[in-house]
Amino acid sequence: MAIAITNPTTGEVVETFKPHSDDEVDRRIAQAQSAYEALAGTTFAQRAAWMHQAADILESDVDQLARMITIEMGRPIVQARAEVLKSARGCRFYADNAEDFLAPTTLGDPSTVGASAAGTRYAPIGIVLAVMPWNYPLWQVLRFAAPALMAGNAGLLKHASNVPGSALYLDALFEHAGFPEGSFRTLLIPASGVERVLRDDRVKATTLTGSEPAGRSLAAIAGSEVKHVVLELGGSDPFVVMPSADLERAATVAVTARNQNNGQSCIAAKRFIVHQDVYDAFLSSFAAKVAALTVGDPLDESTDIGPLATKSGRDELAGQVDDAVRHGATVVTGGQVPQRAGWYYQPTVVADITPEMRLFAEEAFGPVASVYKAASREDALRLANGTTFGLSSSVWTNDADEEDWFVDHLDAGAVFVNGMTASHPELPFGGVKDSGLGRELAAAGIREFCNLKTVWKA
Repeated sequence: MAIAITNPTTGEVVETFKPHSDDEVDRRIAQAQSAYEALAGTTFAQRAAWMHQAADILESDVDQLARMITIEMGRPIVQARAEVLKSARGCRFYADNAEDFLAPTTLGDPSTVGASAAGTRYAPIGIVLAVMPWNYPLWQVLRFAAPALMAGNAGLLKHASNVPGSALYLDALFEHAGFPEGSFRTLLIPASGVERVLRDDRVKATTLTGSEPAGRSLAAIAGSEVKHVVLELGGSDPFVVMPSADLERAATVAVTARNQNNGQSCIAAKRFIVHQDVYDAFLSSFAAKVAALTVGDPLDESTDIGPLATKSGRDELAGQVDDAVRHGATVVTGGQVPQRAGWYYQPTVVADITPEMRLFAEEAFGPVASVYKAASREDALRLANGTTFGLSSSVWTNDADEEDWFVDHLDAGAVFVNGMTASHPELPFGGVKDSGLGRELAAAGIREFCNLKTVWKA
Protein backbone atom coordinates (compact mmCIF):
# COMPACT_ATOMS: atom_id res chain seq x y z
CA MET A 1 0.00 0.00 0.00
CA ALA A 2 1.32 3.46 -0.90
CA ILE A 3 1.90 5.89 1.96
CA ALA A 4 -0.88 8.33 1.16
CA ILE A 5 -3.96 10.08 2.48
CA THR A 6 -6.94 8.90 0.42
CA ASN A 7 -10.24 10.44 1.49
CA PRO A 8 -12.63 7.47 1.89
CA THR A 9 -15.63 9.76 1.48
CA THR A 10 -14.64 10.52 -2.11
CA GLY A 11 -11.99 7.95 -2.97
CA GLU A 12 -9.65 10.77 -3.99
CA VAL A 13 -5.95 10.86 -3.09
CA VAL A 14 -5.30 13.95 -0.98
CA GLU A 15 -1.54 13.69 -0.50
CA THR A 16 1.24 11.16 -0.99
CA PHE A 17 4.39 10.74 1.08
CA LYS A 18 7.83 9.45 0.21
CA PRO A 19 8.91 6.52 2.40
CA HIS A 20 11.94 7.02 4.62
CA SER A 21 15.15 5.61 3.22
CA ASP A 22 17.19 3.05 5.15
CA ASP A 23 19.62 5.82 6.07
CA GLU A 24 16.80 7.98 7.43
CA VAL A 25 15.40 5.05 9.40
CA ASP A 26 18.86 4.45 10.92
CA ARG A 27 19.14 8.14 11.79
CA ARG A 28 15.80 8.04 13.57
CA ILE A 29 16.71 4.89 15.51
CA ALA A 30 19.92 6.60 16.59
CA GLN A 31 17.91 9.64 17.71
CA ALA A 32 15.62 7.38 19.74
CA GLN A 33 18.61 5.67 21.38
CA SER A 34 20.11 9.02 22.37
CA ALA A 35 16.73 10.15 23.70
CA TYR A 36 16.40 6.97 25.76
CA GLU A 37 19.80 7.57 27.31
CA ALA A 38 18.72 11.12 28.19
CA LEU A 39 15.33 10.01 29.54
CA ALA A 40 17.04 7.50 31.85
CA GLY A 41 18.45 10.47 33.76
CA THR A 42 15.14 12.30 34.20
CA THR A 43 12.67 12.07 37.05
CA PHE A 44 9.04 10.99 36.99
CA ALA A 45 8.12 14.56 37.89
CA GLN A 46 9.95 15.94 34.86
CA ARG A 47 8.43 13.40 32.49
CA ALA A 48 5.00 14.05 33.98
CA ALA A 49 5.32 17.77 33.29
CA TRP A 50 6.17 17.04 29.66
CA MET A 51 3.33 14.52 29.35
CA HIS A 52 0.82 17.03 30.73
CA GLN A 53 2.09 19.49 28.14
CA ALA A 54 1.49 16.89 25.41
CA ALA A 55 -2.10 16.56 26.67
CA ASP A 56 -2.48 20.35 26.58
CA ILE A 57 -1.31 20.40 22.96
CA LEU A 58 -3.74 17.67 21.97
CA GLU A 59 -6.63 19.54 23.57
CA SER A 60 -5.69 22.81 21.91
CA ASP A 61 -5.45 21.07 18.52
CA VAL A 62 -8.67 19.06 18.94
CA ASP A 63 -10.61 20.54 16.02
CA GLN A 64 -7.70 20.36 13.59
CA LEU A 65 -6.90 16.79 14.62
CA ALA A 66 -10.51 15.62 14.44
CA ARG A 67 -10.81 16.91 10.89
CA MET A 68 -7.54 15.23 9.95
CA ILE A 69 -8.71 11.87 11.34
CA THR A 70 -12.03 12.15 9.51
CA ILE A 71 -10.39 12.94 6.17
CA GLU A 72 -7.78 10.18 6.59
CA MET A 73 -10.03 7.30 7.63
CA GLY A 74 -13.67 8.43 7.56
CA ARG A 75 -14.50 8.51 11.26
CA PRO A 76 -17.54 10.73 12.00
CA ILE A 77 -16.26 14.09 13.19
CA VAL A 78 -18.01 13.96 16.57
CA GLN A 79 -16.35 10.62 17.33
CA ALA A 80 -13.00 11.85 16.01
CA ARG A 81 -13.12 14.79 18.38
CA ALA A 82 -13.85 12.42 21.27
CA GLU A 83 -10.83 10.30 20.28
CA VAL A 84 -8.50 13.28 20.55
CA LEU A 85 -9.81 14.19 24.00
CA LYS A 86 -9.58 10.56 25.16
CA SER A 87 -5.97 10.51 24.00
CA ALA A 88 -5.23 13.60 26.08
CA ARG A 89 -6.92 11.94 29.04
CA GLY A 90 -4.69 8.89 28.61
CA CYS A 91 -1.59 11.09 28.66
CA ARG A 92 -2.72 12.76 31.87
CA PHE A 93 -3.55 9.41 33.48
CA TYR A 94 0.00 8.13 33.04
CA ALA A 95 1.53 11.47 33.95
CA ASP A 96 -0.32 11.29 37.26
CA ASN A 97 0.09 7.57 38.03
CA ALA A 98 3.30 6.26 36.47
CA GLU A 99 5.45 6.83 39.54
CA ASP A 100 3.03 4.92 41.77
CA PHE A 101 2.68 2.09 39.24
CA LEU A 102 6.46 1.69 39.08
CA ALA A 103 7.23 2.26 42.75
CA PRO A 104 9.83 -0.04 44.33
CA THR A 105 8.57 -2.80 46.62
CA THR A 106 10.17 -4.28 49.74
CA LEU A 107 9.91 -7.76 51.19
CA GLY A 108 8.30 -7.63 54.61
CA ASP A 109 10.68 -10.14 56.16
CA PRO A 110 13.90 -10.20 54.13
CA SER A 111 15.43 -12.74 56.54
CA THR A 112 13.38 -15.44 54.81
CA VAL A 113 15.71 -15.05 51.82
CA GLY A 114 18.82 -14.50 53.92
CA ALA A 115 18.99 -10.76 53.32
CA SER A 116 18.93 -7.57 55.33
CA ALA A 117 16.73 -6.01 52.66
CA ALA A 118 15.06 -7.30 49.50
CA GLY A 119 12.43 -6.22 47.01
CA THR A 120 11.91 -5.09 43.44
CA ARG A 121 12.46 -2.09 41.21
CA TYR A 122 11.19 -1.27 37.72
CA ALA A 123 13.60 0.05 35.10
CA PRO A 124 13.03 1.13 31.47
CA ILE A 125 14.34 -1.21 28.78
CA GLY A 126 15.10 1.12 25.86
CA ILE A 127 13.47 1.60 22.46
CA VAL A 128 10.06 0.02 21.88
CA LEU A 129 8.72 -0.36 18.33
CA ALA A 130 4.96 0.08 17.85
CA VAL A 131 3.17 -1.19 14.73
CA MET A 132 -0.23 0.45 14.76
CA PRO A 133 -3.51 0.39 12.74
CA TRP A 134 -5.57 3.14 11.19
CA ASN A 135 -8.90 2.73 13.00
CA TYR A 136 -8.01 4.87 16.03
CA PRO A 137 -4.98 6.68 14.62
CA LEU A 138 -4.23 8.72 17.75
CA TRP A 139 -5.67 6.69 20.65
CA GLN A 140 -4.15 3.36 19.60
CA VAL A 141 -0.72 4.97 19.52
CA LEU A 142 -0.97 7.13 22.62
CA ARG A 143 -2.22 4.32 24.84
CA PHE A 144 1.20 2.77 24.12
CA ALA A 145 3.31 5.91 23.88
CA ALA A 146 2.21 7.61 27.09
CA PRO A 147 3.14 4.71 29.41
CA ALA A 148 6.28 3.87 27.43
CA LEU A 149 7.65 7.39 27.71
CA MET A 150 6.57 7.81 31.32
CA ALA A 151 8.53 4.63 32.15
CA GLY A 152 11.63 6.23 30.60
CA ASN A 153 11.62 4.35 27.30
CA ALA A 154 11.81 5.80 23.80
CA GLY A 155 9.32 4.89 21.06
CA LEU A 156 9.35 4.18 17.34
CA LEU A 157 6.11 4.13 15.36
CA LYS A 158 5.34 2.29 12.15
CA HIS A 159 1.80 3.54 11.56
CA ALA A 160 -0.71 2.31 8.98
CA SER A 161 0.13 3.61 5.53
CA ASN A 162 -3.24 5.36 5.05
CA VAL A 163 -2.87 7.68 8.08
CA PRO A 164 0.50 9.41 7.51
CA GLY A 165 -0.89 12.74 8.69
CA SER A 166 -1.61 11.30 12.12
CA ALA A 167 1.76 9.55 12.15
CA LEU A 168 3.68 12.74 11.43
CA TYR A 169 1.69 14.73 13.98
CA LEU A 170 2.68 12.18 16.63
CA ASP A 171 6.30 12.34 15.46
CA ALA A 172 6.43 15.98 16.55
CA LEU A 173 4.03 15.97 19.54
CA PHE A 174 6.32 14.85 22.34
CA GLU A 175 9.25 16.97 21.23
CA HIS A 176 6.96 20.00 21.18
CA ALA A 177 5.90 19.06 24.70
CA GLY A 178 9.50 19.15 25.97
CA PHE A 179 10.68 15.54 25.74
CA PRO A 180 14.26 15.07 24.45
CA GLU A 181 14.60 15.11 20.68
CA GLY A 182 13.92 11.66 19.28
CA SER A 183 11.96 10.35 22.26
CA PHE A 184 9.21 9.31 19.84
CA ARG A 185 9.88 8.91 16.16
CA THR A 186 7.63 7.94 13.26
CA LEU A 187 9.05 5.71 10.55
CA LEU A 188 7.37 6.13 7.15
CA ILE A 189 8.09 2.61 5.94
CA PRO A 190 6.09 -0.21 4.37
CA ALA A 191 5.18 -3.33 6.33
CA SER A 192 8.11 -5.07 4.66
CA GLY A 193 10.49 -2.68 6.44
CA VAL A 194 9.41 -3.64 9.96
CA GLU A 195 11.60 -6.74 10.29
CA ARG A 196 14.80 -4.81 9.69
CA VAL A 197 13.89 -2.34 12.45
CA LEU A 198 12.86 -5.02 14.93
CA ARG A 199 16.11 -6.92 14.41
CA ASP A 200 18.15 -3.82 15.28
CA ASP A 201 19.93 -4.43 18.60
CA ARG A 202 18.87 -1.03 19.90
CA VAL A 203 15.18 -1.96 19.65
CA LYS A 204 14.34 -3.98 22.75
CA ALA A 205 10.63 -4.81 22.40
CA THR A 206 7.61 -4.39 20.17
CA THR A 207 3.85 -4.01 20.28
CA LEU A 208 1.28 -4.45 17.53
CA THR A 209 -2.41 -3.79 17.18
CA GLY A 210 -3.75 -5.27 13.97
CA SER A 211 -4.61 -8.45 12.15
CA GLU A 212 -3.91 -11.95 13.39
CA PRO A 213 -1.52 -12.76 10.48
CA ALA A 214 0.44 -9.56 11.11
CA GLY A 215 0.65 -10.38 14.82
CA ARG A 216 1.89 -13.90 14.20
CA SER A 217 4.55 -12.60 11.81
CA LEU A 218 5.78 -9.93 14.20
CA ALA A 219 5.79 -12.34 17.15
CA ALA A 220 7.86 -14.84 15.16
CA ILE A 221 10.50 -12.21 14.47
CA ALA A 222 10.48 -10.99 18.07
CA GLY A 223 10.76 -14.56 19.31
CA SER A 224 13.77 -15.25 17.11
CA GLU A 225 15.40 -12.14 18.60
CA VAL A 226 14.25 -12.95 22.18
CA LYS A 227 12.42 -9.62 22.41
CA HIS A 228 9.25 -8.95 24.38
CA VAL A 229 6.03 -8.50 22.40
CA VAL A 230 2.49 -7.32 23.20
CA LEU A 231 -0.24 -8.12 20.66
CA GLU A 232 -3.85 -6.99 20.25
CA LEU A 233 -5.23 -8.81 17.24
CA GLY A 234 -8.90 -8.02 17.05
CA GLY A 235 -11.99 -9.90 18.06
CA SER A 236 -15.49 -11.06 17.31
CA ASP A 237 -16.97 -9.93 20.60
CA PRO A 238 -20.24 -11.44 21.85
CA PHE A 239 -23.11 -9.30 23.15
CA VAL A 240 -25.29 -11.70 25.17
CA VAL A 241 -28.89 -10.75 26.01
CA MET A 242 -30.78 -12.80 28.61
CA PRO A 243 -34.52 -12.68 29.52
CA SER A 244 -34.03 -10.58 32.66
CA ALA A 245 -32.26 -7.79 30.75
CA ASP A 246 -33.65 -4.33 30.15
CA LEU A 247 -34.34 -5.01 26.46
CA GLU A 248 -34.89 -1.43 25.36
CA ARG A 249 -31.63 -0.26 26.88
CA ALA A 250 -29.80 -3.31 25.57
CA ALA A 251 -31.06 -2.67 22.03
CA THR A 252 -30.15 1.02 22.21
CA VAL A 253 -26.63 0.35 23.48
CA ALA A 254 -26.22 -2.49 20.97
CA VAL A 255 -26.54 -0.04 18.08
CA THR A 256 -23.62 2.04 19.35
CA ALA A 257 -21.66 -1.02 20.44
CA ARG A 258 -21.75 -2.41 16.91
CA ASN A 259 -21.52 0.77 14.84
CA GLN A 260 -19.03 2.97 16.68
CA ASN A 261 -16.27 4.14 14.34
CA ASN A 262 -18.35 2.91 11.37
CA GLY A 263 -18.16 -0.58 12.87
CA GLN A 264 -14.37 -0.62 12.58
CA SER A 265 -13.40 -1.32 16.17
CA CYS A 266 -11.68 -4.39 17.55
CA ILE A 267 -13.84 -4.28 20.67
CA ALA A 268 -17.08 -3.46 18.91
CA ALA A 269 -19.81 -6.00 19.66
CA LYS A 270 -20.11 -8.14 16.55
CA ARG A 271 -22.16 -11.22 17.49
CA PHE A 272 -25.48 -10.63 19.24
CA ILE A 273 -26.50 -13.77 21.10
CA VAL A 274 -30.08 -13.48 22.34
CA HIS A 275 -32.08 -15.89 24.48
CA GLN A 276 -35.03 -17.35 22.58
CA ASP A 277 -37.54 -15.94 25.08
CA VAL A 278 -36.65 -12.35 24.11
CA TYR A 279 -35.14 -12.93 20.66
CA ASP A 280 -37.99 -11.54 18.55
CA ALA A 281 -38.51 -8.47 20.71
CA PHE A 282 -34.79 -7.63 20.80
CA LEU A 283 -34.25 -8.24 17.09
CA SER A 284 -37.20 -6.06 16.10
CA SER A 285 -36.08 -3.15 18.27
CA PHE A 286 -32.39 -3.49 17.36
CA ALA A 287 -32.98 -3.67 13.60
CA ALA A 288 -35.31 -0.66 13.65
CA LYS A 289 -32.71 1.43 15.48
CA VAL A 290 -29.95 0.35 13.09
CA ALA A 291 -32.12 1.22 10.09
CA ALA A 292 -32.63 4.72 11.52
CA LEU A 293 -28.91 5.57 11.57
CA THR A 294 -27.86 8.48 9.37
CA VAL A 295 -25.32 7.56 6.70
CA GLY A 296 -23.50 10.51 5.21
CA ASP A 297 -20.51 12.82 5.05
CA PRO A 298 -18.44 12.16 8.19
CA LEU A 299 -17.57 15.86 8.42
CA ASP A 300 -21.27 16.55 9.02
CA GLU A 301 -21.98 16.67 12.77
CA SER A 302 -25.28 14.81 12.26
CA THR A 303 -23.75 11.77 10.55
CA ASP A 304 -23.81 8.47 12.44
CA ILE A 305 -22.12 6.27 9.82
CA GLY A 306 -19.42 7.39 7.42
CA PRO A 307 -17.46 5.38 4.85
CA LEU A 308 -15.20 2.50 5.66
CA ALA A 309 -11.55 3.47 5.71
CA THR A 310 -10.49 1.50 2.64
CA LYS A 311 -12.13 0.12 -0.48
CA SER A 312 -10.65 -3.31 0.21
CA GLY A 313 -12.21 -3.30 3.68
CA ARG A 314 -15.61 -2.35 2.27
CA ASP A 315 -15.40 -5.05 -0.39
CA GLU A 316 -14.35 -7.66 2.18
CA LEU A 317 -17.34 -6.81 4.36
CA ALA A 318 -19.75 -6.95 1.44
CA GLY A 319 -18.31 -10.33 0.49
CA GLN A 320 -18.94 -11.70 3.98
CA VAL A 321 -22.59 -10.64 3.88
CA ASP A 322 -23.08 -11.93 0.34
CA ASP A 323 -21.60 -15.28 1.39
CA ALA A 324 -23.99 -15.49 4.34
CA VAL A 325 -26.99 -14.76 2.11
CA ARG A 326 -25.91 -17.45 -0.38
CA HIS A 327 -25.87 -19.94 2.50
CA GLY A 328 -29.34 -19.01 3.73
CA ALA A 329 -28.89 -16.09 6.14
CA THR A 330 -31.61 -13.45 6.47
CA VAL A 331 -30.73 -9.77 6.00
CA VAL A 332 -33.07 -8.00 8.43
CA THR A 333 -31.95 -4.52 7.38
CA GLY A 334 -29.23 -3.12 5.11
CA GLY A 335 -26.96 -5.49 3.27
CA GLN A 336 -26.14 -3.28 0.28
CA VAL A 337 -23.36 -1.08 -1.06
CA PRO A 338 -24.96 2.38 -1.50
CA GLN A 339 -24.86 3.94 -4.93
CA ARG A 340 -22.66 6.89 -4.02
CA ALA A 341 -19.04 7.98 -4.11
CA GLY A 342 -16.78 6.67 -1.39
CA TRP A 343 -16.45 3.37 0.45
CA TYR A 344 -19.80 3.14 2.20
CA TYR A 345 -21.74 0.13 3.37
CA GLN A 346 -25.26 0.21 4.77
CA PRO A 347 -25.64 -0.49 8.51
CA THR A 348 -26.72 -4.12 8.43
CA VAL A 349 -28.30 -6.75 10.66
CA VAL A 350 -28.04 -10.41 9.59
CA ALA A 351 -29.87 -13.32 11.26
CA ASP A 352 -30.00 -17.10 10.84
CA ILE A 353 -26.21 -17.44 10.83
CA THR A 354 -24.89 -21.01 10.48
CA PRO A 355 -21.36 -22.44 10.83
CA GLU A 356 -20.68 -22.77 7.09
CA MET A 357 -20.95 -18.98 6.68
CA ARG A 358 -17.87 -16.76 6.87
CA LEU A 359 -19.65 -14.45 9.29
CA PHE A 360 -19.84 -17.30 11.81
CA ALA A 361 -16.08 -17.44 12.38
CA GLU A 362 -14.59 -14.29 10.84
CA GLU A 363 -14.40 -10.81 12.31
CA ALA A 364 -16.71 -8.42 10.44
CA PHE A 365 -14.88 -5.09 10.40
CA GLY A 366 -17.66 -2.70 9.53
CA PRO A 367 -21.31 -1.91 10.34
CA VAL A 368 -22.62 -5.49 10.13
CA ALA A 369 -24.24 -7.21 13.13
CA SER A 370 -24.80 -10.97 13.28
CA VAL A 371 -27.71 -12.11 15.48
CA TYR A 372 -27.98 -15.60 17.01
CA LYS A 373 -30.78 -17.30 18.96
CA ALA A 374 -29.77 -19.19 22.12
CA ALA A 375 -31.94 -21.82 23.82
CA SER A 376 -30.38 -21.40 27.28
CA ARG A 377 -27.57 -19.69 29.11
CA GLU A 378 -25.37 -22.71 28.37
CA ASP A 379 -26.20 -22.43 24.69
CA ALA A 380 -25.46 -18.69 24.78
CA LEU A 381 -22.08 -19.39 26.38
CA ARG A 382 -21.29 -22.04 23.77
CA LEU A 383 -21.93 -19.54 20.99
CA ALA A 384 -20.08 -16.74 22.78
CA ASN A 385 -16.95 -18.84 23.30
CA GLY A 386 -17.23 -20.58 19.95
CA THR A 387 -14.67 -18.55 18.02
CA THR A 388 -10.89 -18.39 18.03
CA PHE A 389 -11.10 -14.81 19.33
CA GLY A 390 -11.35 -13.66 22.94
CA LEU A 391 -10.88 -9.90 23.22
CA SER A 392 -13.89 -8.65 25.16
CA SER A 393 -17.55 -9.43 25.78
CA SER A 394 -20.79 -7.92 27.02
CA VAL A 395 -23.61 -9.66 28.89
CA TRP A 396 -27.03 -8.22 29.67
CA THR A 397 -28.86 -9.70 32.66
CA ASN A 398 -30.45 -8.54 35.91
CA ASP A 399 -30.03 -11.93 37.55
CA ALA A 400 -27.08 -11.72 39.99
CA ASP A 401 -26.28 -15.44 39.85
CA GLU A 402 -26.41 -15.39 36.05
CA GLU A 403 -24.15 -12.36 35.98
CA ASP A 404 -21.47 -14.09 38.06
CA TRP A 405 -21.79 -17.25 35.99
CA PHE A 406 -21.11 -15.42 32.73
CA VAL A 407 -18.24 -13.41 34.23
CA ASP A 408 -16.63 -16.67 35.35
CA HIS A 409 -17.19 -18.59 32.12
CA LEU A 410 -16.86 -16.13 29.23
CA ASP A 411 -13.47 -16.74 27.58
CA ALA A 412 -12.36 -13.17 26.97
CA GLY A 413 -9.98 -10.53 28.25
CA ALA A 414 -12.87 -8.48 29.63
CA VAL A 415 -16.53 -8.88 30.54
CA PHE A 416 -18.84 -5.85 30.65
CA VAL A 417 -22.15 -6.40 32.46
CA ASN A 418 -25.12 -4.33 31.27
CA GLY A 419 -22.84 -1.98 29.41
CA MET A 420 -20.87 -1.51 26.21
CA THR A 421 -17.33 -2.79 25.91
CA ALA A 422 -14.84 0.06 25.92
CA SER A 423 -11.20 0.78 26.72
CA HIS A 424 -10.36 2.98 29.69
CA PRO A 425 -6.91 4.19 30.81
CA GLU A 426 -7.73 2.97 34.32
CA LEU A 427 -8.41 -0.69 33.31
CA PRO A 428 -6.19 -3.33 31.68
CA PHE A 429 -6.95 -4.00 28.03
CA GLY A 430 -6.11 -7.11 26.00
CA GLY A 431 -7.35 -10.51 24.95
CA VAL A 432 -6.87 -14.26 25.01
CA LYS A 433 -6.76 -16.94 22.30
CA ASP A 434 -6.16 -15.44 18.84
CA SER A 435 -6.99 -11.95 20.12
CA GLY A 436 -3.44 -11.56 21.35
CA LEU A 437 -1.26 -11.57 24.43
CA GLY A 438 -0.11 -9.09 27.03
CA ARG A 439 -2.00 -6.06 28.28
CA GLU A 440 -2.20 -2.34 27.58
CA LEU A 441 -3.45 0.45 29.85
CA ALA A 442 -3.67 0.68 33.66
CA ALA A 443 -0.67 -0.47 35.72
CA ALA A 444 -0.27 -3.62 33.61
CA GLY A 445 0.30 -1.58 30.46
CA ILE A 446 3.23 0.47 31.76
CA ARG A 447 4.87 -2.57 33.34
CA GLU A 448 4.90 -4.55 30.07
CA PHE A 449 7.93 -2.63 28.83
CA CYS A 450 9.95 -2.45 32.01
CA ASN A 451 12.69 -4.62 33.50
CA LEU A 452 11.40 -5.89 36.84
CA LYS A 453 14.58 -6.15 38.88
CA THR A 454 14.87 -8.22 42.03
CA VAL A 455 17.13 -6.44 44.56
CA TRP A 456 18.78 -8.43 47.39
CA LYS A 457 21.11 -6.95 50.01
CA ALA A 458 23.24 -8.88 52.49
